[in-house]
Amino acid sequence: MLRVGLTGGIGSGKSSVSALLAAHGAVVIDYDLLAREAVEPGSPGLEAIAQRFGPGVIAADGSLDRPALAEIVFADPAALADLNGITHPAIWQLAAAREAAAGADDIVVHDNPLLVEMGAAKHCDVVVVVDVPEDVQVARLVESRGMSEDEARARIAAQASRQQRTGAADLVIDNTGPLDELARIVGGTWDELVSRVDSA
Repeated sequence: MLRVGLTGGIGSGKSSVSALLAAHGAVVIDYDLLAREAVEPGSPGLEAIAQRFGPGVIAADGSLDRPALAEIVFADPAALADLNGITHPAIWQLAAAREAAAGADDIVVHDNPLLVEMGAAKHCDVVVVVDVPEDVQVARLVESRGMSEDEARARIAAQASRQQRTGAADLVIDNTGPLDELARIVGGTWDELVSRVDSA
């Protein structure tokens, strides 16, 4: 098994790369989905969040009110650290269970936007970073997610820096071009990953 860490800043197009790798045959573990699973109604994670942040972050239907929580944690680094302390261990457990179900010859892609922040890069055989300039991230977030420029820059600032991510990378995918160019680059990346499995 080849354990691949895939990361990239918000608006970098990491999800597009993840989907292309899955189409090539990768087993993708999506940490955004795991993060939702870790705080489902009735979960210990959601209970701990309610205790730490109060009833205002729980929606009327008993689910996590993500916008309300985001408003708190993205403005307060200590609050974000507390949230991560609750959710990261639960996400690790879920990811380990998914990985254990993969085959010995599989390429398992840990699609994790916080790979660097969680200190998870060191647990991967290969780290792949999807990279674009910050101005491209901002433009995409404004256009596709309806954020203001200030909101977009605040979300970017809350993540690891571009330099921290690329510094942890074994392979960097430049996603400033069109989708057909990205598909070509990811195809080459897949060939490289397969060669690493074959030579292991």
